[in-house]
Amino acid sequence: MSFNLQQDDEELIEQHDINVTPFIDVMLVLLIIFMVAAPLATVSVPVELPSIDSETKVSEQKPTYLTLQKDLSLVIGEKQSVTKTQLVDTLLQQRITYEQAILIRADRSVDYGDFVDLLNVLSKAGYKNIALVGLEKSQASQQ
Repeated sequence: MSFNLQQDDEELIEQHDINVTPFIDVMLVLLIIFMVAAPLATVSVPVELPSIDSETKVSEQKPTYLTLQKDLSLVIGEKQSVTKTQLVDTLLQQRITYEQAILIRADRSVDYGDFVDLLNVLSKAGYKNIALVGLEKSQASQQ
């Protein structure tokens, strides 16, 4: 409650206006508190992950690079050209085991269907450790 003090009037007259500035300040502080606390209150799915007893093994074998070029020709390593029909036999002749990693480098312009055909040939032959090679963003922007 506030009073109007004027020098003319000797009576104190009540004013029924509320000072809302402290109320707004308190509401803004509460709003900030809830905005900060709300993301912390979300419950994530509790999962207890199993621990691994064995040590991680570093692969002692070098991976085999298989390059699929624009003209759909295949190159094993850096120099040995091979056709798709000779691919599996050539890999076995080079003593590339089914557990050894095969890293595929495919040209950007190669059709997706041709790329999937190559993956099918390798998987039907029994090679399951197949990975794809790409350039990092910083290397790609330089070219």
